[in-house]
Amino acid sequence: MDKKLLLIILDGVPYRNWRRLFGNLEGWVDSGDARVWKMRSVLPSISASCYASIHTGVAPAVHGCTGNGNVFRLSQPDVFAQVRKGGGITGAVAHSFWSEFFNRHPFDYVRDIEYDEPDSSTINHGRFHTMTGYGAANQMTPSDVDLFATLSNMCMRFGLNYGMLHTCTLDSMGHRFFHDCQEMDHACFVMDEMLAPFIPKWRAAGYEVIVTADHGQDARGHHGGRDPLQQEAALYYFGDAEGPEADQVIDQLQLAPTILSRLGAPVPDTMKAGSFLR
Repeated sequence: MDKKLLLIILDGVPYRNWRRLFGNLEGWVDSGDARVWKMRSVLPSISASCYASIHTGVAPAVHGCTGNGNVFRLSQPDVFAQVRKGGGITGAVAHSFWSEFFNRHPFDYVRDIEYDEPDSSTINHGRFHTMTGYGAANQMTPSDVDLFATLSNMCMRFGLNYGMLHTCTLDSMGHRFFHDCQEMDHACFVMDEMLAPFIPKWRAAGYEVIVTADHGQDARGHHGGRDPLQQEAALYYFGDAEGPEADQVIDQLQLAPTILSRLGAPVPDTMKAGSFLR
């Protein structure tokens, strides 16, 4: 496999916050270096259910993860495993749920916090965090610039074909402060500012880059249901592929087959949605 792609997931950012507060990403849209679409998450629009659907390409009713309290090793083919079948190298910098879904369950704090397993059939290089102790007064999230740097380090050291990064910072901020406030405006600005220097470096290293969210969040800091604020996020694409018209809404189930198609990895029959890039 000679193609490379990175998926960056900023947890819990509604579409309207992407389009009004992420000035660097929007600047690249204006310059033609990126394209942006609205993406609609699966239901329930809750984190763990969305994580599972993003990488299996099937709905929660199929994979069985009904929420954050129901995390287990999934049985469906997933992006990591399919990239490995296609001869690629995979890596993830993310919340521990991702390791449990796609590598090993339950999560072992010592064994699974950091690993390099070249022969793994799923995730070869993992750097995970648990957010143990999380609450409204204690976010327990790593610095996002540290996460972006960790992914970059893994790309350089191991030659990842597919790398995934997930951060809960903005989701946690939204649950604490809700979304119509100065604190949330500033948090989105800081995230955009920290992410921006890495995108040109990843592109120069030959990676296509997708930046999106797992779900949105409403004015009361909630998500899980069908409200457009809870379910809709933006998706930014940096690369040379052709995509749909700007007003087309992307189904979250299209992400997995799109990633595999861009990398030249086999798309399993369980992924019924079509790729949105060509």
